[in-house]
Amino acid sequence: MISLPGSAAGATPAVTAPEAGVPYPGLVTRAISFAMDAVIINLVAIIVGVGAGLILSLLHHLPSVVKAILAAIGTVAYILWLVGYFVVFWSTTGQTPGARVMQIKVETLDGDPIKPKRALIRWVGVLLASLPLFLGFLPVLYDEKRRAFQDRFAGTVVINAPAMSMVEARRARKREQYLAAKRPPPGETGA
Repeated sequence: MISLPGSAAGATPAVTAPEAGVPYPGLVTRAISFAMDAVIINLVAIIVGVGAGLILSLLHHLPSVVKAILAAIGTVAYILWLVGYFVVFWSTTGQTPGARVMQIKVETLDGDPIKPKRALIRWVGVLLASLPLFLGFLPVLYDEKRRAFQDRFAGTVVINAPAMSMVEARRARKREQYLAAKRPPPGETGA
């Protein structure tokens, strides 16, 4: 807490400093995470596209209608890959690889992991937030919980999620095993 000039000793100042452990990441952190995910998504798509192109180059005698159908199938596959990437990662770990690097995580307002349906709704929210020149992301700058349009749309929040070191993770597992061993079995009382 910062003491303001002219405030009496022991009196509560009118303004306090922001807490160091604010659990909500800002716009830049989220943008970097999204950019990393875009790189991963597009690298995989390029590799698959080049492979498909090489295979199709051997089949140059195909009618143009078949080539158009294959292009449409490739477009649908890319869209499914794009949607699936976010939905699967958000609904399993709450973190895409980009979010893991930036140490942020998506969860419900209650702190629970999100389910696939909510992850899909959130992805639709990301799409809608992007359409009007990315204006749907601006609420991150002034919202108390730094929620963008997609977070309000899906009832989610993005939080800081610092990764545990391997040592901390091992200690946490051992602590949980120790505490589980001390608990009485179900149906028994400690008296």
